[in-house]
Amino acid sequence: MTNAYEEAYQRSITDKEGFWGDAARDIVWTKPWDRVLDESQAPLYRWFAGGELNTCYNAVDRHVDEGRGDQAAIIYDSAITGAKRTISYKTLKDQVAGFAGVLASRGVGKGDRVILYMPMIPESLVAMLACARLGAIHSVVFGGFAPNELATRINDAQPKAIVAASCGIEPNRVIAYKPLVDEAIRLSAHKPDSVIVWQREEARADLSNPGDIDWALALETTTPHDCVPVAATDPLYILYTSGTTGQPKGVVRDNGGHAVALRWTMKAIYNMSPGDVFWAASDVGWVVGHSYICYAPLLLGATTLVFEGKPVGTPDAGTFWRVIAEHKVATLFTAPTAFRAIKREDPDGLEIGKYDLSSLRALFLAGERCDPATIDWAEHKLGVPVIDHWWQTETGWAIAANCLGLHLYPVKHGSPTLAAPGWDVRVLDDTNHEVNPGQIGALVCKLPLPPGTLTTLWNAEARFRQAYLADFPGYYKSGDAGFIDDEGYIYVMTRTDDIINVAGHRLSTGAMEEVLAGHPAVAECAVIGISDDLKGQVPLGFVCLKAGITTEPAQIAKECAALVRDQIGPVAAYKQTVVVPRLPKTRSGKILRGTMQKIADNEAFKMPATIDDPGILPEIEEALESIGLARKRV
Repeated sequence: MTNAYEEAYQRSITDKEGFWGDAARDIVWTKPWDRVLDESQAPLYRWFAGGELNTCYNAVDRHVDEGRGDQAAIIYDSAITGAKRTISYKTLKDQVAGFAGVLASRGVGKGDRVILYMPMIPESLVAMLACARLGAIHSVVFGGFAPNELATRINDAQPKAIVAASCGIEPNRVIAYKPLVDEAIRLSAHKPDSVIVWQREEARADLSNPGDIDWALALETTTPHDCVPVAATDPLYILYTSGTTGQPKGVVRDNGGHAVALRWTMKAIYNMSPGDVFWAASDVGWVVGHSYICYAPLLLGATTLVFEGKPVGTPDAGTFWRVIAEHKVATLFTAPTAFRAIKREDPDGLEIGKYDLSSLRALFLAGERCDPATIDWAEHKLGVPVIDHWWQTETGWAIAANCLGLHLYPVKHGSPTLAAPGWDVRVLDDTNHEVNPGQIGALVCKLPLPPGTLTTLWNAEARFRQAYLADFPGYYKSGDAGFIDDEGYIYVMTRTDDIINVAGHRLSTGAMEEVLAGHPAVAECAVIGISDDLKGQVPLGFVCLKAGITTEPAQIAKECAALVRDQIGPVAAYKQTVVVPRLPKTRSGKILRGTMQKIADNEAFKMPATIDDPGILPEIEEALESIGLARKRV
């Protein structure tokens, strides 16, 4: 007897148009589609061709029209400033319509681009939704990005306007945004007409340049703007992700498929209902923030939580638990690195016991492969399902997940469970042939991809084809390596460029990290491949220790080598482990393994634009010097 997941999955593969056509009936359309799936330009597929809708109407106005205007749409909680606000759907509609009027008064209309350079405040969502209301295309750039990186995006997107806050606030500093925006514009060949600024009291911006506009003052003299219908295939947003050439890739998301898929995922994957509180502890600058802070919860009619703070240090390792208890969060979605940070500071989970977490039904983890030790810790401390799920900036939502709204499968640590409905996941070898269950290869997804995924790269269709479609004809190349077991569970082991070749043996650094994470003293770890004259490459491990560990680093290193030898085998040639206080990461929590590898091999590298704390790299270099690597630069 089949369960709801099996029925949904099979239909999504064998009857794509019927499956997604039914899901689309939960969206309000101003004009029905001609075809659910347009295959006329394959492999460039389009969903709901001929249909028209407005994403903002579906995310905001419809809930007011359906009688739920007084329900909370956004809960804002700043653990840094202490500020808290609850915004109803009715109030959100008024704010979004008002700011859409401001944008329209500056000449922004359907198809125009608007760059948003904002911190984690409700106005970030207001600005995104206001763009969607007009049919304009927003491109959110993480607040605090360096001017040259912002300038690159300005030149590519060519925005009509830039919307920024006057500042962002970190636990120990205030970052003035306007000078960064001004410098980026100075560096750019393209010049936007307007810079609209939301003034924060912590650091007010000087608005004396031509085109500078005070958001709040402009609202006073502007007429609110209605929703503008757009084609389902029109772009909703551009989100830039890093590219191997140094030129960022502008992932394009459409309106129709995006609205259909994201609303569907809220129930099917996350088991949420209208009115439930959903918290994605990410940033609006990342894809998780787009999908699950802004759009998906609001498309469903849930309440989304906008959090400004850190998992530890604002003020302690109990911050997440305080927020869950205070705001009755039903589901938390965060990165594994956040939980590793909490576990490191509070390994016994003492802070958890201080709060009533009875509202919490599930924890979802994504952003980087989650080690089994962290999942095990979270399961035991929280007593709710802990779901690791796999997705990417390009996909917009989960490729693989344990779909709580359909059927809860047994959790296998290290696996994001099964392919989500709509995703036909395969594992291919270097000759494009499928491999046997349990064998590592390239994880790919058979075309067409489901709705809500990237449709192209902004102004770079040839690059889109080359980056994602050329290597495995008929498939989307995820860039991840892994395997599928004999029960269909997917295991994402590493990026394909993190497979290392040790004396002819292709080995996964992710598998080694899984072993190291199981050491009782290790809070977090990373494994890279470094050059070796004899074997070509050999693995090198970096480990951060839990708070209170007093064991000598040399002993830790010895025990780590023994663990890898016992669990993977001598073929791994794993011998060296470096104990470091912290690992370099992007602002979204991904470990910068490639940069660490270049340092270890004494290769030149460019400071990653997305690095959270550049001060960590000298620490890594010093640690590597202690074992004879990374010769000191002069």
